Amino acid sequence: MVALNLASMIDVTFLLLLYFLVTTILDRPEDHLSSSLQTRSESAAGPTSDFQPQVVDVLLLDGRPAFRLGLQVLRDKASLTSVLRPLPKSAGLFVHVFDDATVGAVAAALQAGKDAGFEQVTYVPAE
Repeated sequence: MVALNLASMIDVTFLLLLYFLVTTILDRPEDHLSSSLQTRSESAAGPTSDFQPQVVDVLLLDGRPAFRLGLQVLRDKASLTSVLRPLPKSAGLFVHVFDDATVGAVAAALQAGKDAGFEQVTYVPAE
């Protein structure tokens, strides 16, 4: 008569159960994460709005750092902050940096966006 030892089978079962519990990922899957780039919903702002983030170009003009916002050219962080403050903040701010821009000018543009109240400030390097 053949006898099976079930104690070792139970040990293996519990070890496998423990392994699967320990290696389980508790984070949400990436396909369920919300994107930081979103448009407003229809209930919040009527029909869906166009996605138009504010874009600040950081570059050197005449050998000095400059910030270009649309057609406006600004030379210092304080004036950039004052121009950015009344703009809509929901779509965020993109800081587009050209190759010749200084690190200080880029840092000033990023800080001006934060000081103006933008929660989403995105660094966009030159291509």
